[in-house]
Amino acid sequence: MTWRATVVTLYPAMFPGPLGLSLAGRAQEEGRWALDTVQIRDFATDRHRTVDDTPAGGGAGMVLRADVVAAALDSVADARPVLAMTPRGRPLTQDRVRALASGAGATILCGRFEGFDERLFEGRAIEQVSIGDYILSGGEVGALVLLDACIRLLPGVMGAPSSGVDESFETGLLEYPQYTRPQLWEGRTIPEVLRSGDHAKIAAWRKSMAEKDTRLRRPDLWERHEGARVQSPSGAQRQTKDE
Repeated sequence: MTWRATVVTLYPAMFPGPLGLSLAGRAQEEGRWALDTVQIRDFATDRHRTVDDTPAGGGAGMVLRADVVAAALDSVADARPVLAMTPRGRPLTQDRVRALASGAGATILCGRFEGFDERLFEGRAIEQVSIGDYILSGGEVGALVLLDACIRLLPGVMGAPSSGVDESFETGLLEYPQYTRPQLWEGRTIPEVLRSGDHAKIAAWRKSMAEKDTRLRRPDLWERHEGARVQSPSGAQRQTKDE
């Protein structure tokens, strides 16, 4: 079954954009995923095709109208989840990406201006998603990020099924450092353990480096990882043994 994405946006020309290249582009050509776009402005009801209005209560900027956006969403209503890209949403995680990639696809709503009339989320089943604690000009770039994260996990998109196993966030840790030829570059050499051929030592080194980098760079991830480890039966056993 083809994984299908529908993007509801004021700028359909931004898609597929970079997703038409590399692995995602090849996967689209092979029919592993498909993309449709819906122009929000097509559902405006006045001759000026107005999609926004001034904020109730005053303030800068404009707000996307609930009636127009809802009409656009209703035109593609089906069983796929609907996600709105907004900085007010829950942070996107690898777990959520994996769940989306295992389904039939998604409808992605892209915001602009000051965001959406809140009544839209009261009147429709929409999951609000954020890709980070920063502001973009619109939700389209966020939608591309979400789509790329999902598409690469679809069966047959990555060369080897194991390619994504040890990546950052898949195990709750950042990925370990990677090296390749040449062995010596600007006086820096590949760590000896990676040249040893001892797979057990290599695995132990990679695990140690992943833990070290996560502790230093992402203490929030490390705290969650340690909490999960302690709560699991095997983690509790290790903790007792270490003590």
